[in-house]
Amino acid sequence: MMKKNIIYLANYVCAVMAVLCMSVIISCDSRERLYIYNWTYYTPDSIIEKFEEEYDVRIVYDEFASNEDMYAKLRATQGKRSGYDVVFPSKDYVPIMMRQGMLERIDHSKMINLKNIDTEVLEIASYDPQMEYSVPYFYGAAGIIINTARVPNFERSWSIFSREDLKGRMTMLDDMREVLGGALSFLGYSVNEVNPALVALARDHINNSWKPNLVKFDSEAFGKGYANGDFWVVHAFPEAVYEEIADNAQLMADTVFFIPREGGPSYIDNMVILKGARNIDMAHKFIDFIHRPEIYAEFADAFALPATVNVPARQYKKVKPFYSEADLKYTELVEDLVESLQLYTDTWFNSIRVGE
Repeated sequence: MMKKNIIYLANYVCAVMAVLCMSVIISCDSRERLYIYNWTYYTPDSIIEKFEEEYDVRIVYDEFASNEDMYAKLRATQGKRSGYDVVFPSKDYVPIMMRQGMLERIDHSKMINLKNIDTEVLEIASYDPQMEYSVPYFYGAAGIIINTARVPNFERSWSIFSREDLKGRMTMLDDMREVLGGALSFLGYSVNEVNPALVALARDHINNSWKPNLVKFDSEAFGKGYANGDFWVVHAFPEAVYEEIADNAQLMADTVFFIPREGGPSYIDNMVILKGARNIDMAHKFIDFIHRPEIYAEFADAFALPATVNVPARQYKKVKPFYSEADLKYTELVEDLVESLQLYTDTWFNSIRVGE
């Protein structure tokens, strides 16, 4: 027993010393800090490291899985300094954050790479076409990823989630606008529909035809679940899956991504600077850094995405994307629904995600 106690004590002392050493290392790091709040799987570590090295700054990076989670956290800390400098909200949340005074103005004089942004993207960015409060990061869409070795026969349609033979092998995103938008598109309506009767039709289709066949609604672990074979069909942002399967040549060969033929929601994710950010100057540098053509191409290649926002970056790309800019023509941008957003929130949490 004495020997065990001595070993335990030695291990405890080593653990304490390790923590103390790490604390000393962190405290001795006198570099500026830039606090970023971004989607899961969305900015490659290589880009973060390059920025840190070039500007002698340390990036503190937190992740969120949905706009709703991001917004709720920032609202809870609004006026108290959330601690974040740069945040990545989607198109429908930028105008909300603008109206509520949550954002700093973008100082164009501090940037030289805004000229690289596709003017066609700015034309559809009706919420902030002059980039007064936001800078587009990526224009894209979620879709459906299928393991064709497990599911050799399928239609490129939302109807795949109605297949009972795939019950227990499918997931959909835990995102009310993506799932309700998909159902509305399948039924022939706009992803921004505000007619309660039509939203109710979408709700009933999800609950009666899709939900019984799903393992769960999931916006965080579906990539890993697909990679390890638990899931064969996932409603997904393709970059999250690519991150997990890029080193598996066979699975990559067996994987197909498509935007359903009925269309569906698309999005523009943006970079914004929070009101009261601690490091506004460095935040501008980071946003400008992202839009260097070679850096933007590195971001797109890391996740097999098209360079939808940055035009000159397309010349630097080396990886074939899951889909092209042209594929987005079948989609519809998710809009800020203002007061009608509550209709979606109530439908999602009280009728679809109820009890989960």
